[in-house]
Amino acid sequence: MRSVPIVDRVTDAFFALDTGFRFTYLNERAETLLERSREELIGRVMWDEFPQTVETQFPDGFHRAMDEQVPVSFEIYHMPLETWFEARAYPSTTGLSVYMRDVTERKAQETTLAQHAAVVEAVHDAVVTLDRNREIVTINGATESILGAERSAIVGEHVETLTELAGIDDQHAVDIGRAITDVDVRNADRRQLELPYVGPDGDDRMAEFRFVPIEDNTATVAAVVRDVTDRHEYDRVVTSLHEITRWLLESDDPEEICAISVHAGSDLLDLPISGVWLLEEERGYLEPVAGTAGAHDEFGGLPRFNAGEGLVWDVFEAGEVELFDDLESVDGLYNPDTTLGSEIIAPIGTHGVLMTGSLKPHWFDETDVDLISTLVENTRAALDRAEREQVLRDRTTELERQTERLEAVADVLSSDLQRQLEAVADALEDDRADEWEFPLAEDTVETTLDRTEGLVDDIREFARNASRVGTRSRLRLESAIADAVGESRLDEAAVVVDGSAVLRADPDRFSHLLETAFDSAVARADGDVTVRIGLVGFDDDGSRGFFVLDDAAKIPPNAHDRVLDPTADDETAIDGLGLALVRAIAEAHDWECTVTNGDGGTRIEFRDVTTLERRLE
Repeated sequence: MRSVPIVDRVTDAFFALDTGFRFTYLNERAETLLERSREELIGRVMWDEFPQTVETQFPDGFHRAMDEQVPVSFEIYHMPLETWFEARAYPSTTGLSVYMRDVTERKAQETTLAQHAAVVEAVHDAVVTLDRNREIVTINGATESILGAERSAIVGEHVETLTELAGIDDQHAVDIGRAITDVDVRNADRRQLELPYVGPDGDDRMAEFRFVPIEDNTATVAAVVRDVTDRHEYDRVVTSLHEITRWLLESDDPEEICAISVHAGSDLLDLPISGVWLLEEERGYLEPVAGTAGAHDEFGGLPRFNAGEGLVWDVFEAGEVELFDDLESVDGLYNPDTTLGSEIIAPIGTHGVLMTGSLKPHWFDETDVDLISTLVENTRAALDRAEREQVLRDRTTELERQTERLEAVADVLSSDLQRQLEAVADALEDDRADEWEFPLAEDTVETTLDRTEGLVDDIREFARNASRVGTRSRLRLESAIADAVGESRLDEAAVVVDGSAVLRADPDRFSHLLETAFDSAVARADGDVTVRIGLVGFDDDGSRGFFVLDDAAKIPPNAHDRVLDPTADDETAIDGLGLALVRAIAEAHDWECTVTNGDGGTRIEFRDVTTLERRLE
């Protein structure tokens, strides 16, 4: 039996070349690789038979091995076979012995590992691999950034070096060790921990540690460390915002609620330039009610926004939270010269808006928008609740006041009518028929009945709830005065109007207010009376309003408050409801009514008439 040469028994392709690079031998694997038989190639020059190899590493490698008499090796890709080979050439005085090994699988593994390594380097999470001795085998660039240390100072060290660099306390370091052991000995497929650590700048941070097993020549466990400080901070802030909701709901004062909201945003969300505006429903503008110190320092106070003014009003009308990244590129600014670079404006339902700004553009992100949306939603709920409770309180107070007033009205009516009836009874008892004269002739029975009818009218006015008014209309003050004079006992010539103005009021109720005030002056006058009406609050920066000043008998100072409430049990009381009805109608319009003495007579003053505007002739 013919023996098989050793080189034919090896799995590598093998061929021999003489000093002229002519084939002197090929094993079977080489014949398969080159797709040529021994008989075809022996004695022929390699470069002639395989010209395509001239453009590869073969010529340089083989010439170097031959010239320098040193072994060479290189890797080459065989296109037809789609195979990577490692070529190794060993020189001798007679030529070269060339071995070619299939390394396709190794190259694929290396490519995969390289890709994995590239991915590991690219991720933002820190990735650390450990061997069975808990020594660090590899780390990626993110690990260097998180720890603030160079790779050379970490690789090869025990994992304790990592926990020390991260400022992890002893107990948490023990927890990390247990997690690594559980994964290494396959007690668990993975372990996950969230632990505090110290960042490279010395700041307290939070990290998520995930430990998984790996199959590698040296490493057995991989640790993936993700910084979750922002997520923890977000969760903390959301929890705190919900806690603040409790404070908000404990308050029934809208301005206090807005102040809590603004300062919560400043402290929790790091929003030092913030403010809240609430809608002033009667006059239709957004009024600033709360602001941070940073907002006041930057702007010297917060502006009022009328309808259609600036982004704040636009967002309030639209009803959706808006983020403006770069105000320099935004049209419609209230103040084109603003120092703000970016801002978030968030409607608080129909109540108003919260605005927060930064001096830098692109300062806010969607997380800020989410958190501010949560804050304003909680604020809206608190304001809704405060509004409902205020309505309930107002109704309760009004019912109590109405009950008291109706009881007082009943006393007035009873007392006044009784006096009238007693006067008539006294006259009828005087039985001097031949000299009889109706004792009320001075006033006449018609006057007495008119007085009684007036009392009934006043009662009717209270019965329809003097604390309520109907639809308010825009009125000219002079016209309203003229209409009231025509219905009162006052002569038209006795009225002097000092200023022209317009206001919004219930026309019928306002006319009745003026008519009653005029009749009160006539009732206190012994003869002619003059009534002067003028404006207040325009020149002294006080609350706006108007006054009614008469020169009839003065109401005594100790009766100024009493005449504004219906009463019949005081010697200073004036017959009927009179000025009590004036006050009730004024308060129904949310105006303040007071009585004082001045300029020789009695002055009835109405303040807080916010819709009153001076009219230029």
